[in-house]
Amino acid sequence: MIEIELTRILNALGDPVRLGIVRELADGEPHACGAFSHLGVSHSTLSHHFKVLRDAGVIETRAEGHRRLNTLRREQVDARYPGLLDSVLTTPASR
Repeated sequence: MIEIELTRILNALGDPVRLGIVRELADGEPHACGAFSHLGVSHSTLSHHFKVLRDAGVIETRAEGHRRLNTLRREQVDARYPGLLDSVLTTPASR
């Protein structure tokens, strides 16, 4: 089981690329890692961002063939820190 610590979540969400990933995953659908190439960072950098989000307990990644599908761990985070994701996701994205 992944421990969800507030400081790790806040650190993970403090990066604009990771916040962008979480905003896209908030639709509830699984997204392949390749679906985030429009964020303008290299594949290895995206992999790092996914690892930080996974380690913080914000997302989970599952293998489906050669693809890795990512989903937001909305229920688990909301159960531990009610309203946190709603607050973060409703804040306008900075430019």
